[in-house]
Amino acid sequence: MKKIKRFILTGFSLGIIFSCADNDKNTSIETDEIQFTKEGELYLLKAEDTIQKLDIELAETSYEQQTGLMYRKSMKANQGMLFVYSTETLHSFYMKNTYIPLDLIFFNKDSSVVSFQENAKPLDETSLPSKVPAQYILEVNAGKVKEWELAEGDKMLFLRN
Repeated sequence: MKKIKRFILTGFSLGIIFSCADNDKNTSIETDEIQFTKEGELYLLKAEDTIQKLDIELAETSYEQQTGLMYRKSMKANQGMLFVYSTETLHSFYMKNTYIPLDLIFFNKDSSVVSFQENAKPLDETSLPSKVPAQYILEVNAGKVKEWELAEGDKMLFLRN
């Protein structure tokens, strides 16, 4: 009987020791970098002249809109993400888990530029609101609003693939 008790006690003790061991050694999971998926084209217009043509990804679902460009390491100069909302309202963004500096361009329901947030800093959780209600928001690499000389009242036109 003593041998059985000693065997059980030893097994129990070893179980506790091994279950408390540091099993987290090098358990990080490698994930593939999120790749750009062209879902359409967007044209920025000043009067009737095209300022810029972009390949765009669309953020239309709640998940896509909450995630946006998070976790991306880079974006080409001719790419952007267009957030498409069903109604025009005030929107606010932040740069949590976003590694790319961005310009945000806010458009109303008629596709006219109504405000900007330029040079948003990566990983900054400061609120980046539209100044007035917007229905579409375009995220592009930082500095593009200035480079393209965009102004309130300029327009955009987007086409889905």
